[in-house]
Amino acid sequence: MKLNERAYDYARKLIAEGRFVLDDRDDWSEHQPSPQDENRFIEEHGMDEYALWRLGINEDQPAENKGRYRFPYGDFEAVHRCGVLAAESRAGQYKHLDIERAAAHMHGMLDALRDAPTGASSRRR
Repeated sequence: MKLNERAYDYARKLIAEGRFVLDDRDDWSEHQPSPQDENRFIEEHGMDEYALWRLGINEDQPAENKGRYRFPYGDFEAVHRCGVLAAESRAGQYKHLDIERAAAHMHGMLDALRDAPTGASSRRR
């Protein structure tokens, strides 16, 4: 498993553009895309776009297989803090250190925005 650098760059860009949700850790089970949502997204946008929403790449899987792309962090519209926290925790659990560090950096970016003075609240989705 390796860090998907393109997805990491894309996620940081989304955060900078204000496309994030500052939700709570336990919200991911409700906010993550369903398998049907994932399949619909792939049909409409392709596997390359789908991969941008996953921080990990399992190079043992074929490029056109959903299983190749792991550690989701958003809902195909915005970065979700709860998704980032889930990715960070699972990557740490499985010792995928590059992915864990990337997610931890994103976590820090989101928490800084959450803790910023009220002017930053307009950046929340």
